[in-house]
Amino acid sequence: MTAGDRSHRLRILISCLDRPGIIAAVTDALYQLGGNIVTADQHSEDPDQGMFFMRIVVQMPDAADRSAAQVIEHLAPLKERFRMNVRISPASRIKRMAVLVSREDHCLKELIWQCESREIPAQISLIISNHPDLTDRAVAAGIPFYHLPVETDRKQIAERRAAALIDGMDLVVLARYMQILSSPFVEPWMGRMINIHHSFLPAFIGPNPYRQAFDRGVKLIGATAHYVTADLDQGPIIEQDVQRVDHRQRVPDLKRLGRHVERMVLARAVRWHVEDRVIIHQNRTVVFP
Repeated sequence: MTAGDRSHRLRILISCLDRPGIIAAVTDALYQLGGNIVTADQHSEDPDQGMFFMRIVVQMPDAADRSAAQVIEHLAPLKERFRMNVRISPASRIKRMAVLVSREDHCLKELIWQCESREIPAQISLIISNHPDLTDRAVAAGIPFYHLPVETDRKQIAERRAAALIDGMDLVVLARYMQILSSPFVEPWMGRMINIHHSFLPAFIGPNPYRQAFDRGVKLIGATAHYVTADLDQGPIIEQDVQRVDHRQRVPDLKRLGRHVERMVLARAVRWHVEDRVIIHQNRTVVFP
């Protein structure tokens, strides 16, 4: 398969109430356009009026942009018939993302490496931080770096400047950005802003989760990547993982062990998002890894 062939592929995400005939109708519509289905995954919550979710990768005979427009128009009757939510994205399009970070660099470094190696098929277009500590890291990677201090009485100013910088991005990633963002800043990015929380949510919400975990004597620590909403640490969860610990580990040990989990969980969540593998339904996600 050549790069040119891959450039004609589209990713289609579908969600609607389940009923007979959805798969047949969609695949037939794509066949009528000359499409060849490369992969197809689906999930039904309940065949009797539960939700139905589907991800299709289809290779089209035309240029990707024109094919996307064709498919959207051609699926319009099906959207009305099945009351579908449909999202279509050219597989060849490299998404642009902004990364917000504070002082800890482990998640940022993982994202930079995976984007450079195309493990994550995306481009980090800029980095924003409320501290200057990671300037050299960004410069070494050739990524524009913006230091926007967040002062207590001037937080809105910092958010307005950040909002202007990230305008036009496909995705915003909070890679250990240790600031609580306001609802006006978050709301335009619903479903397109991912945070890494250094605990296995819903346990230990808020600051200092490793201290909370230590005080409870947990035997597992974890990390959670989720979409950001106006409610702190309550957004739809994309990915989680854990690391076993015991009574010998103190708080610094938990933090050290947790960093590895954090960076891998965040990287997987970002990759699944940019590859159009995630469908949000209410406050949950369906992920086709």
